[in-house]
Parts: sequence; structure tokens; C-alpha cells
Amino acid sequence: MREGLVTVFGGTGFLGDAIVRELVEAGREVRIAARHPALPAWLEDGDPVELATADIRDEESLAAALEDASAVVNAVSLYVETRDTSFEAIHVTGAWRLASQARAAGIERLVQVSGIGTRHDSASAYVRARARGEEAVLDAIPKAIIVRPSVLFGPGDAFLSGLEGLTRLPLIPLFGRGTTRLQPVHVVDVARAIAVLAGRSAPGRRLFELGGPDVLSYREILETLLGHLHRERPLVPIPFLAWRLVAALAVWLPGQPLTRDQVILMQTDNIADENVGGFRYLDIIPRSLRESLPACLPPHDT
Repeated sequence: MREGLVTVFGGTGFLGDAIVRELVEAGREVRIAARHPALPAWLEDGDPVELATADIRDEESLAAALEDASAVVNAVSLYVETRDTSFEAIHVTGAWRLASQARAAGIERLVQVSGIGTRHDSASAYVRARARGEEAVLDAIPKAIIVRPSVLFGPGDAFLSGLEGLTRLPLIPLFGRGTTRLQPVHVVDVARAIAVLAGRSAPGRRLFELGGPDVLSYREILETLLGHLHRERPLVPIPFLAWRLVAALAVWLPGQPLTRDQVILMQTDNIADENVGGFRYLDIIPRSLRESLPACLPPHDT
């Protein structure tokens, strides 16, 4: 076992890439494990990063990617099911398989990325799978650390860039009346927290919910974004029933721009529980959405 080596599964994704960078900046060796691994564009000569081709559905490739590692982060995620890949296969069976292989390799520190709002009685198949996945990981490694971030934002994200696209429309449709409350969190802050938790001196807590410093309604987020972009657009409430119908039709569209699970998630507040671990336990001060907008989305005049 190489003390200090962390294998990051899903290390080429939005969050995974940020985790790899934070680990490297903290002086850790990192192995990026993915189906199609690639070195990050920000990498500098001498940075201790290596690649491993691995699929969370394949035990042999998992074992190879875990060889000699002292810690592992599971940042693999699936938001839209396909004919070949299901929430169950990735978030439940895959998460259990990875945790089991880590245990067999003698790795005691595993950080499992989940999401705020995870519960077994959710109407969302995605959320229910996340809940079963957490249990499966803890069954394999009882001392695993579960990290539940709120909606992530940052340069090149899907959240703000998607909303920016909406602000180009003559009318902006709201989910319901836009009153659902969110706690957007910067991807770098979450990555920094996970880098700490993957370290040797991580806190004793096992469950962390990570949200930004501001709790904003969906309407307030759009209004903030419009102000930043110097745009004026009317915000139009759309009943959730209509959104469910749109999601049902979107199944037949390329890329499925809207899913039933996304509509369900937008009906429930996404706020960190103050009674579990948070940024304050890790001595991290998260940055706000408002102060981060200039770096995430340069303002426009249209």
C-alpha cells in the first residue's frame, strides 16, 4: 500500500476533476479511475497523477484500480438511465461492488459521494437508488464517509450554464411558482472537503451535508443571474403537472433534456441538515453563488 495514494473513481467528471486537483494541491498522489480516463488539462509536469481504466460494474478492473491505494473516493454518478445503464447498477450494485473491493484490498478510508435529500421514500427512482447505495457502502465498510452535496456550481458546470441558456428565452418558465429552496455549493469547496475527508486526519463524523452559505429560492437564483447578466425577462410560473407531462414527452428527445426525476427533485427543498457534519467541521468557508458568478459566467449585455 502506498501511503498517500488516493484512487478517485469518476475522476474525469465535473466534481471528480475538482477532487483530483484539490488532492494534488494537498500533496497527495492520485489515480484517476474511469471508463475513459484522461489526464486533466490543468496538470503540470511532475504532478503525481496516474490513470486507470475501470468500470464500476467490473470487479477485475476495480481491483486493479485500487491496488496499493490508501484511500478511495467514489464520485461516479448517473443522472439519466439508458437501456444499458440503470440507477441500480451504478448507485447501488456498483457502489457496493467498489466498497467490497476496497475492503478486500485493506482500504479503510472510503468517501462515497451521494446527495442532499437522499431517502428511501422519495418518488424519485434516482434518489431511492442513492439511499440504497449509501446503505450498501456502509454494509461493506461501516466506517465509510458519506458526503451529500447540494446542487453544484462552478466554471463549466451544468447548473449555471443551463440557467444561462434559459435567460436567453423571451419568457423564463419556473418550476411551479419558483419557491423551491436550494443551497448551491461551489464545486471547489465540495472537492476541498472531500480531499480533507480522504486524508489521514479526517474528523470522526461519517455523514456530511454540504451546502453553500446562501439558501435561495429557484426564483431568486434566476433573478440573481438575470441581474448579473444585465438581462430582463419575465418569470412565468408553470404547474408541476405540466412539467411532468413535458418530462414524459422528453423521453423521446435526443439527450433527454428533462427527466421525471429532475421534476420531482425540483418539488422539494434541497438544504443541508445542520445536525450532521458540514463545512464548519472541516474549517472550510464556502463561497457564495453571488460572489462566484463573475468567475463562472462572464456578464453579457443582451
